[in-house]
Amino acid sequence: MKKIFTIALMVLIALVAQSADKNKNVTTVVYTGDLAAKVLGFNGPTPINIHIEKGVITKIETLENGESPQYFQRAKRVVLKQYEGKTVSEALKVKADVATGATYSSEALIENINLGLKSLSKSTK
Repeated sequence: MKKIFTIALMVLIALVAQSADKNKNVTTVVYTGDLAAKVLGFNGPTPINIHIEKGVITKIETLENGESPQYFQRAKRVVLKQYEGKTVSEALKVKADVATGATYSSEALIENINLGLKSLSKSTK
């Protein structure tokens, strides 16, 4: 009986370890469309998805919005690179620069990022 119990326990431990290994590469995506519905760029809301893996921001994806593409691209180039590759806690401390000529879009992206990361921080406590 002890042998069966020991084997069952070993199998259970192996399954738990395997499950933990699988979860290491899980990407969390924070959608800010609802959180930041009142955050406006020059022409309206600028929702994003923040992709986080192992506590590090791997990608910030901008979603459909009404911003002028020329100015929004400038804002994305300047703002997003200041956050990508940082941990959530590092990113929350960033005092991001805005893109010249795309101030409203830049500020909206920054506010979306901050609201999304704060929401994530609250939900994981």
